[in-house]
Amino acid sequence: MSPHTLRHTTAVHLLRAGVDINTIRAWLGHVSLDTTHVYAEVDLDMKAKALASVDIADLPTSVRRRTPMPSLMEFLRGL
Repeated sequence: MSPHTLRHTTAVHLLRAGVDINTIRAWLGHVSLDTTHVYAEVDLDMKAKALASVDIADLPTSVRRRTPMPSLMEFLRGL
């Protein structure tokens, strides 16, 4: 395990615990928040929770996609 891995893991755990990104910046000893964002990336669980909290039931139909998106393989074949 490298120091980078330890710092990254700690930053993600702090972020998941609801600690403010500026506090994480100070804890890691960074001057810039840009540096902290490298360590405190949002993980897949946090992304899933964010998506689950979005309700699109009342979204106007003009905003919704009218035609289904092609599958990934169809998209790649079309490149």
